[in-house]
Amino acid sequence: MDNNRNFFVAILLCAAVIFGWQYFVAGPQMAKEKAHQTLLAKQKGEEAQTKSSNLPNAAANIAKVMSRSAALREGGQRIVIATPSVNGSLRLKGARFDDLQLRKYRETLDPKSPEIVLFSPESTAFPYYTVFGWAAGPGSKVRVPDDATPWTLASGNVLTPETPITLRWDNGQGLTFTRTISVDKQYMFTIADTVANHGAAAAVLSPYAYVSRSNIPQDTHYMALHEGFVGILGDDLQDPSYSDMKPETREKNFHSTGGWLGLTDKYWMAAIIPPQNQQIDASYRATDPEAKKDFQASYHLGPQTVAPGASVKVTQRLFAGAKVVSVLREYQDRLNIARFDYAVDWGWFFVLTRPMFWLLDYFGTVTGNFGIAILLLTIVVRLIFFPLANTQFKSMSRMKKLQPHVERIRERFADDKMRQQQEMMELYKREKVNPLSGCLPIFIQIPVFFSLYKVLLVSIEMRQAPFFGWIRDLSAPDPTSIWNLFGLFPWHTPGFIPAFLVIGIWPILMGATQWLQTKMNPAPTDPVQAKMFSLMPLIFMFMLASFPAGLVIYWTWSNLLSMIQQYVIMRREGAEIHLFSNLKVPGSIKRLSGPKPGAETGE
Repeated sequence: MDNNRNFFVAILLCAAVIFGWQYFVAGPQMAKEKAHQTLLAKQKGEEAQTKSSNLPNAAANIAKVMSRSAALREGGQRIVIATPSVNGSLRLKGARFDDLQLRKYRETLDPKSPEIVLFSPESTAFPYYTVFGWAAGPGSKVRVPDDATPWTLASGNVLTPETPITLRWDNGQGLTFTRTISVDKQYMFTIADTVANHGAAAAVLSPYAYVSRSNIPQDTHYMALHEGFVGILGDDLQDPSYSDMKPETREKNFHSTGGWLGLTDKYWMAAIIPPQNQQIDASYRATDPEAKKDFQASYHLGPQTVAPGASVKVTQRLFAGAKVVSVLREYQDRLNIARFDYAVDWGWFFVLTRPMFWLLDYFGTVTGNFGIAILLLTIVVRLIFFPLANTQFKSMSRMKKLQPHVERIRERFADDKMRQQQEMMELYKREKVNPLSGCLPIFIQIPVFFSLYKVLLVSIEMRQAPFFGWIRDLSAPDPTSIWNLFGLFPWHTPGFIPAFLVIGIWPILMGATQWLQTKMNPAPTDPVQAKMFSLMPLIFMFMLASFPAGLVIYWTWSNLLSMIQQYVIMRREGAEIHLFSNLKVPGSIKRLSGPKPGAETGE
């Protein structure tokens, strides 16, 4: 009895931890992410910000915070960027990438809602941009292009996948800088820089690039996923989060051959990619990490000597867009960018999350519906764990057959707990039954459950992916609840209502299937255990209320498959199935009140 009671106490503690994490951390942060995207699109602010860079010749400006549209108007001449995936503009002065929106993604499910904003000018509330440039050698007086350089447009008018643009600038000292910028139909920009020396002296220059971001909104933080710096430098993934950059460790330096680095959000990323065969010195910097201000990922290439009458050419790249796994892998293979798909935060269980995503993506592509893909994935998971589930249900069936013997031992040694446990262990040993064997499949499937949660949370393929009916976003909680009469009215849940109390239809279905599954087993004779078993489906229903709908659908469908499997195995083992008898309300109430002395043995 004590062991059983301790077991249920452990279950309650685990449930309390998960419930507390979801209620106090994950749930509120999911709502905050929507607010963050709205702020990012509207670009409203109240304070003036100072932007500085430690890179050579990068500008340090103090400007009044402007709306995004006003900042774009005051930035001088711009070159329009128009592709099937992105639109925006390139600021001609300084050749800065500071205006980019993602055409395929919007803030909400409403197709008329604003497009997701990635890059914004420096004078806005949330500056985010990328710069490529050249640095002169120490002590050199050679003029190099900087953030104020007045580049001239040599060819092209609009940057599209079919029409690259060419910029040119003469430093007046015999060096001509030519920059050709091209873009593909997805999110990769190619920057080909050429420096021609028409003078009499050699020039030594070092190419560099950086991604800079300021004023990270305070609500941009998730316990379950990574946001901040990311990159493959050397042989390792280097991914400190924003919060990892402390005042005492506000800079991290790396040496690498090739690789890539940048800043990543949940779904979006800006990454700079040097020539993969050249040595780079890279760094992550945070000017004011505690206030989430001024973060920068940068690299320098080695010195390039431009002899008189000669020229040098360096090709670099910028990825700026959505972290679509198939797109990242295509770049990884075609451009030989090491582990570029690690931009997606696969988590600790990456050996599970990566193949799980692959299956979901494959099923989703074949069926055209990621909800159906989740149902198919559930079947695959059940097939993989079929031998373990068989062991579990066989053990449960044998335990049920031994239940009368166990009850007699408990009654016979009711005052001697140690002798009671010894007799039961002897019984299990004699009948070759392991009372713990049924728990193994449950614990093994916990990583699978959390891996699916991770996939639904971080993969953009699941973002706003519909199922059927009222589920229009599998990565968001079920939108129905008692507050909108389960979807009959387009009412929003009041802000003062705790997230876990907004119980949708799918969490209710999940709780119902779990409750039915418990009814397939005989009710425990101990009244405390009986009440615990009856409460567990209710507890889990509230726990999963604010989880992604796709995860709740997975759990519900898994419960149904488990019930079918349990029914078949129990029939085959000759064990009694108690589902219909347990569904009788009077009998259930009687059992919950506890058995009368001698009721089980007829004494």
